[in-house]
Parts: sequence; C-alpha cells; structure tokens
Amino acid sequence: MNTATETVFVVDDDLSVREALSSLIRSVGFHVQTFSSAVEFLQQPRPAGVSCLVLDVRMPGLSGLDLQGEFAKSGDPIPIIFITGHGDIPMAVRAIKAGAVEFLAKPFRDDDLLEAIRHALERDRAGRSEAAELDEIRRKYATLTGREREVIALMVKGMLNKQAAAELGVAEITVKVHRHNIMQKMKVRSLPDLVRMMEKVNAR
Repeated sequence: MNTATETVFVVDDDLSVREALSSLIRSVGFHVQTFSSAVEFLQQPRPAGVSCLVLDVRMPGLSGLDLQGEFAKSGDPIPIIFITGHGDIPMAVRAIKAGAVEFLAKPFRDDDLLEAIRHALERDRAGRSEAAELDEIRRKYATLTGREREVIALMVKGMLNKQAAAELGVAEITVKVHRHNIMQKMKVRSLPDLVRMMEKVNAR
C-alpha cells in the first residue's frame, strides 16, 4: 500500500489538537492536511486520490455534522471519522447513520484513530474502484444502438431469442445478430456476466 498517495484531512479549531493529530498520522506514513474550520476545508480544492477526513464535531460556524450534511447534498462523499470532547449517544448515532466511519470521544487511543483511518481509506479506495467500474460499464453501454438496448433489456429479463424476436416484431436471426454484437461491445462472455453488469448500472 502506497500511503504517500493517500491523504488524511484533519479539521479541528484547536491548534494543539491539529498539531498532535498531524504528527501522529504522519508517523505512520500518511500525507496530512490540516484546517481550522469546516469553511476553510470547503474552500480548499481537494486533491485527486484516496482520502478521508478526521473531523471535530463541534466547531464555531459550520459544525462537523453540518459539513457531513454538505457532502451528502453535493454527492461528493468522503469517509469521515468524527472526534469530539463533548459527544453524546444521539449525536454519535446521527453521525454513524449518516455514514461516518467512526465516532471517537476524546481522549481516545492513538491506535483506535489509526485503525479508523485505515478503515476509512480502504472504504474510499473501494468506492473509487466501484465508481470507475461503473463508468466503464456506462461507456460500453453508450456504444449500443437503440435496437441493441431494446434487445439487452429483454435479455436481462431472461427472454429467449425467439421470445425477444416476437416482442420486437423481428426475425429470430436478427435478435441473434444483435445479441452477438451486444456481447462484443459490452465485452462479456456469458449472459450471467451481462446480467450482473446491468444490475450494477440499474442499482444506481
């Protein structure tokens, strides 16, 4: 794992906390960027690549939970680890339900934070891989003709060539040709593979 390409953002209004966390996280090889407020973090362009956010819950102005909500609305998710000296159970439940990786009450063990960071980065890595795979499927699907899209819809429903031909009002040999072209364009070898591929697209 190349930790140098993975960034941990730390947002906390307490300078001493930012410095302590930055030192700890750098000690295990991760790149760190610190911010004194949620607004400051939002104003800074995020670098491409795997990342996560260590975020104080209560800060002047935009709170940590508010920032989490902003990411949810923008559709630009980042795994979040909340830290707080004033946490309560309802607050933790709200954060976790909204997708937070962890909710740590100060003082917490260094190992607990580092483990949460590793988990958060792994989640981001997996999410980016899944998004890239989905983009590739959509790119392939965009190469299909209108008729091929009609045929693929019937294929994934489990229709036989003869049934699809009757549904579309074309000859069975025509469906076979379309089916062959679909398999080539989508770069799949079997119908189950094609069905799984289309399920990923339709799930989004």
